[in-house]
Amino acid sequence: MLSSTLRVAVVCMSNMNRSMEAHSILKKKGFNVRSFGVGSHVTLPGLAPNLPVVYDFSTTYEQMCKDLLCKNRMHHKSNGVLQILGRNERIKSGPERFQECRDPFDAIFTCTERVYKVVVKDLCAREQKTWQPVYVINVEIEDTLEAATLGALIICELCQGLQQEDDMQSSLPKLFQAVKKKTGKSFLHTICFY
Repeated sequence: MLSSTLRVAVVCMSNMNRSMEAHSILKKKGFNVRSFGVGSHVTLPGLAPNLPVVYDFSTTYEQMCKDLLCKNRMHHKSNGVLQILGRNERIKSGPERFQECRDPFDAIFTCTERVYKVVVKDLCAREQKTWQPVYVINVEIEDTLEAATLGALIICELCQGLQQEDDMQSSLPKLFQAVKKKTGKSFLHTICFY
């Protein structure tokens, strides 16, 4: 399979850090990739842990950046959120919700078990029209800048392995084993259908 034909989605809660870091790396490697969130809102760290900054998914990354600059430039610069928004803006205009996308993918990577369960539940609730398989794979990634980069590299390695296989279903166990041996990570996965 060629990288341009492997249709990949990466999903986290808010389509901000983990999914966008993977989107950035996969895009640079030539993959046909999109990224999403599954939350009801986009949630960013605020001035205190119990005071997040919340946006609607229709808010662009540029609008979020301008708003945060007005609220507290120094705080949002020091916690890395402005840097993340700048990277995101270079990739696409704003966050997207997975539940609103009807485009088919060959592989969907989620960044936490919670997101994995939401994606699988959403796919199973949809009417299957083509019975085309989609492989949903969870790569557990902590929501920090460093962990997002490491997780994105693991997702990229899995994508590179998948693009070389003609039969994804039979090659997945071997690929997971090789990446687990290298990284120590285990992967939840299932097959859903469109």
